[in-house]
Order: sequence, then structure tokens, then C-alpha cells
Amino acid sequence: MGEEHVGIGRRGLLGSAVAVAAAVVTGGPAAAAARPDAASAAAGSTGTTAGSTGTTASSTGATGTAAGSAGAARHGTHGQVPGLWREFTRSPFTHPQIPYVGRSGFRGGTARFPRRPVVADVRDFGAVADDGVTDCAPAINRAIAAAGRAGGGTVLIPPGTFRLDGLIRVGHSNVVLRGAGSDRTKLHATRNLTELIGVYGSRYGGDKSSWSWAGGLIWLAPTARLDSLIAAVRAKAWPFEGWTGNRRDEWETLTTVAPATRGSCTVTVTDPRRLKAGRLVLLRLADDADHTLLEHMAGGGPGPEAYFWDDKTKLTSYVPYEWPVRVSRVRGTKVTLERPLPLDIRPEWDPRLTTHVEPLTGSGVEDLTLEAVETPQSPHLLDKGYNGVVFQCAYDCWADDVVVRHVDNGFGLVAASACTLRRTRVAGRGSHHPYFCREGSHDNLVEDFTIEQRTVPAPADTQLHGINVEGLSSHNVWSRGDMRMGTFDSHRGMPFANVRTDITVENNGRHGGDASAGPLFGARFTHWNIRDTNNRAGLVKIDGLAPYSATVGVNTCTEFDQIDVPDFTGDLHSRLELYGTTDVVRPRNLYEAQRDL
Repeated sequence: MGEEHVGIGRRGLLGSAVAVAAAVVTGGPAAAAARPDAASAAAGSTGTTAGSTGTTASSTGATGTAAGSAGAARHGTHGQVPGLWREFTRSPFTHPQIPYVGRSGFRGGTARFPRRPVVADVRDFGAVADDGVTDCAPAINRAIAAAGRAGGGTVLIPPGTFRLDGLIRVGHSNVVLRGAGSDRTKLHATRNLTELIGVYGSRYGGDKSSWSWAGGLIWLAPTARLDSLIAAVRAKAWPFEGWTGNRRDEWETLTTVAPATRGSCTVTVTDPRRLKAGRLVLLRLADDADHTLLEHMAGGGPGPEAYFWDDKTKLTSYVPYEWPVRVSRVRGTKVTLERPLPLDIRPEWDPRLTTHVEPLTGSGVEDLTLEAVETPQSPHLLDKGYNGVVFQCAYDCWADDVVVRHVDNGFGLVAASACTLRRTRVAGRGSHHPYFCREGSHDNLVEDFTIEQRTVPAPADTQLHGINVEGLSSHNVWSRGDMRMGTFDSHRGMPFANVRTDITVENNGRHGGDASAGPLFGARFTHWNIRDTNNRAGLVKIDGLAPYSATVGVNTCTEFDQIDVPDFTGDLHSRLELYGTTDVVRPRNLYEAQRDL
């Protein structure tokens, strides 16, 4: 990754970007190759968006071009390339409003997951399909453990319905739990995490249940880390959940790091002796007394500088910022990373590369449905833990063709990074968090996802969020989504530099987040090509809320229901382009266009 970035020039990026834009406008690479006028047509279409290079929120051009754009979309003619895209191609790693997410996901967004050889069949360990009586969880876990002892491989679950009275744990790297297809293999879960592990209170106090945002009935986490979490819950010593242990102190310094700028792929270190290509490390940035790190995450300037941070105790508990990344190359004291830096590195933040808990890498769950016994959804923040699939302290892991049904919380990323959730679906009686991304989760990709309409009315005192992000999580992508309910839940805790693109949403959920968790948004949130079917602006049209961010290609919508005010005063430096259009922005999918660069 680092070598690729070092070798890419500005002119090469721009040329590639123009080619990508031309291809998507005219129908793909084949069409572009057959039509030599494609690039000029794309360039011409950018000229139809007036005011696209302004630095403040503006809907200039929306009234003049929206009708024509909608007509163009209906008749299959050219879309429109906004000025923001052209700007981005000139400075893709340092653009002030749009983050670089082109390497988000498993192995930098690779199209294919590895097909590991089958080393265990759960039937050989005692699992029985379709009898409705046998608890198959122990047999499945024995098969997973056997695969782990073998150094990895696939654990096969054949067609049928398998009863689960216990937790499924994937705690070994390079182990894949694979069914025969989400329409053929079903795991029927009869118990919740409160029954299986115990009551899980919140480290922030109160009577909330942390099963409302943590843990899964299929839990992918390193064995030692999950054991420590379960022990802490049972001891009522409510843990931190991240990469550096229950008390955040299970780390040691590998080396300190010299100053560098956001978007750089190479850093200078003091001592490279413990670093080598392929090693996963944590970049650790601590805040200073003036909270200049938090201000930097918010984009800097007068607004963040005037914000009062000291009473935001939940937010400040998320700092230091910890970013997992693999080392690509070590040459002397120069270390190249597989992804560009998400933030500046400054001496006042005590920057260093550190160790972390043993990670889970190269593991996945595929081709199955996890269905919980149908029970009414619990009151808000009192979930019992009928939760789906969760990745924790996992890097380069994945889920593919997985459905969860009748769950409190669907798919979770908790201190997880560089993971991909592909072709996932949340269905059934309705969920609190269909998807949650928290506790410093970075560089993940959720694509081709569906949140189905609930099958029963929501009980009183329950809450629906949607695609959640919080807790300083950054550079995550939600792409090609079909959200038949929910919202874009920025859940305070100042997540930053996240992208939602090419999504259809019935925007009827509400965001959450304690006041002590601070701002809803940090800098560089981007919403790109969003089809808002009930025309509710809340958390979709974010030019009036998110600092240094971009809303591009969103149909006309208005504020109603939950209405927020910006956390920061003054000019937010947020951009709005092609507002009032539907599906005409090109490139259509911001993540895919960045990846193709």
C-alpha cells in the first residue's frame, strides 16, 4: 500500500479519476472505450454545477440543475460530476472535506475472500441438524477449536437447522465458519447473552445494559481477549473493550514517531528494531491539556477551539486514539504503512507505535443465517443480548452472505479494523442497532447490506438507530445499502472521516448518544448519492451539522422529528453539491471510485 502511494503522482491520479468518472457516466469501461467523447462529456457535465468550488455550505445550482438532472437520470443520459470530485482527485489524501477510504475493508478492499480448505465438519463433532433438541453450540465450538489447532481452515456447517443453546466463539486466526448458504443453513439461538454470560452493566454507571451495544451470539474475537472480557463481566468489573485490554494498559512502546502530516504513508521512527513488514502495530496519539487532538479531529479552527471539552467525560475516555495498521516496509528509520495516516502526528500528542492484545486475523463467517428465538424487543438500553455477529479486536476479517433475524443488535464492529461485511442482512422483529461500529473501529467496509422492514410493530419505549458509528471511529464505509428503516446514526463520541455512499434509506430512525460523549460529528464525514425515500433530512443532509464535511447527490429533504443543532459555532466549512437530485452524481459510488484510483 505505502509503496503504491509513494509511486502515484498527482497527474496519474487525476488521469485515472477522469477515466473512472467517464466510465461511470457512460456505462462502464467497455462503453468508455467505445466512445472517445466520454471524458469530454464527463468534463462538460461538471460545468453544470455552479458554485461547486466554494468552501462553505451552498446549494447553488440545485434549483437550476435538479430538474434537468432528474430528467437525465430518468432518460438514462449523462450524470453530473461535482466539483468536489475533481478537487478530491488533486489531493485525495488531504482533502479538507472528503476522507480517503479507498483502502478500507479486508486486505485493502480486495474483491475476494480466501477459500480455506475444509478441515472440520460440525457433524463429526456431534452437531445434529433439524431435530430441534440437540444443543449444537458445543459441537460447533469443538470443530472451531480443532481448526484452530490445525493452524486454520474452514469449519463446515451443512444444510439444515441447528439449535444453539450457547455462544459460538471464533477465537483462532485463519478459521472460517461456513454454512451452505444463508437460505440453507440456519443456526437457531434460544438464549441471550445475559443468560449465557451474565448481566453486563456500563462502565459509565446507571442501569443500562452493555449488551445493548456489545457482544454477539457469534463472537469473533481472539480467545484470550474474549476470555478476559467474559471474566470481567462476570466479576462485574465493567471493562474497556479495545485493543489494549480491559484497563487499557496491556501495551508497551515499540518506538516513538516523528511529526508527520495526515495522508502520509511513511513515518520516521526513533527505533525500528522491533518493526518488520507485515507486523500489526497501534499508532497511539494522546491528547494534551488544551484538547488540541480533539480539535484536530473536528477540523480545527475557531469552532472546535471554542468548544468546551472538559465535561465530555465519555468522549475523553476514548482518548488516546488508537489506530491499528500493518507495516508494509522498513528501511532504516523510515517505516511505510499500508494505509495513509488518518491524522497529523504532532509532538504534543506523544505519538508512538505500540503493542496490543493478540489480534484475530484472517477469520470469517459465511453463508448462514443466525435466527434468535422471537421475543419482543427490549426497552431502550435494556437489551438482554439476543445479538448477531460481532467482530472485536479483529483485523482483516469478514462476514459474507450472513443473515441475522429477531436480534436486539445485528452486526457489530467493536475495536475492529480493516474488516469487511458483505451481503449481510438484518431481518425480523426489529433491532436497536442493526449495525454498530464503535470503540475505535477504523477502516471497515460494509457493502451490499440490507435492513429489512420490521415484521411486527415496535413496542413502546424501544429505539431504532440504523447504521451506527461512534467512539472516535474513523474511515469506515457503508456502501450499496438498502435501508428499509433506520437512519445514519452518528451516535456522538465524535466519529470522523466516515463515508456513506450509494444507499437508499427510509429515514425513520433516531440517533443516540449521551451529552457527555460530545459532538455528533468530527471532520470529513461524506454522504454521497443518498436516496432518502421519506425526505427526512435528519442525519442524511449534514451540511448544517458536520464540520469540514460533504453532502453530495441527495434528493430534496426537510427537517422533522429529531432536529439537531451544530456542536460547533461559526462557519462549519461544510459542502453541499447536487442537492435536490436523485442518483445523478458521478461517480455514483464514492468508495468504489476511490478504490479504483
